[in-house]
Amino acid sequence: MKAIKIPYDQLSPEALHGVIEEFVTRDGTDYGEVEVPLGTKIAQVLAHLRSGKAVIVFDQETETCTVLRNDDPLLKALG
Repeated sequence: MKAIKIPYDQLSPEALHGVIEEFVTRDGTDYGEVEVPLGTKIAQVLAHLRSGKAVIVFDQETETCTVLRNDDPLLKALG
């Protein structure tokens, strides 16, 4: 993976919302017995980004973004 971290506060509010919404609506992201509203999921991810528990990563090879926990081993490979 050839990727870079993207500071969430460097994105416009619209772009940030779009990245988070795409992330939380991906296939395989619904777990558990209780359905969590989309707005709640977005707010949770945004809170994790603001607190530093998560970061946005842009993969230059696939031209896609994802959100990773700050302790994800992939982030250590990015340096």
